[in-house]
Amino acid sequence: MIDPSARIHPTALVEDGAHVGARTAVWDSAHLRSGARIGRDCIVGEKTYVAGGATIGDLCKLNAQVYVCAGVTIEDGVMLSAHVVFTNDLLPRACDTAMTALRPSEPDEHTLSTTVRRGATVGANATIGPGLVLGAFCMVGMGSVVTRDVPDHALVVGNPARIVGLVARDGTRVWSAPAPGRLPPDGAEIPCPDGRVLRIDRGRVSCS
Repeated sequence: MIDPSARIHPTALVEDGAHVGARTAVWDSAHLRSGARIGRDCIVGEKTYVAGGATIGDLCKLNAQVYVCAGVTIEDGVMLSAHVVFTNDLLPRACDTAMTALRPSEPDEHTLSTTVRRGATVGANATIGPGLVLGAFCMVGMGSVVTRDVPDHALVVGNPARIVGLVARDGTRVWSAPAPGRLPPDGAEIPCPDGRVLRIDRGRVSCS
């Protein structure tokens, strides 16, 4: 279903069975497969691909040539910068083990689910491995290769991506890791520019 207020570029391919929410803009040569769900007030950039079974929340920005495969859930307010690629298979092969037939492209028992929590940003050219959770308001640096879960508000960079700091809701870095891969110690409280405070409890980041 396409909401009447959505804007679909004439060259975009929106298959029957795709859902596009109110006031969402789908730009040139984007491809939304049947079963894809896009929320309201989103931007789907040119040549972006969203597979059937993928879900995009409200108020999301998908820049040019983003690849969102089956099994990916994007919560509200997420930014996916240009050329971000998601993956969903730990054992990718083109054909069966007898080398007699192609493996089907539809999701199967090997397909893993990935979730990007609200407010997160994924930088340009980042690659996201299968079966992961990217935490709320986290930030993935451009060109990073994410192979493990990312905590809320964490800033991760590199290949493989490692924690190098914590960011506030507006993306400002409010803490820098003395060594990559570490969060502040339990009990730490980090003030943010908007008056909120990041707190560390048993290796988890919360914001209040």
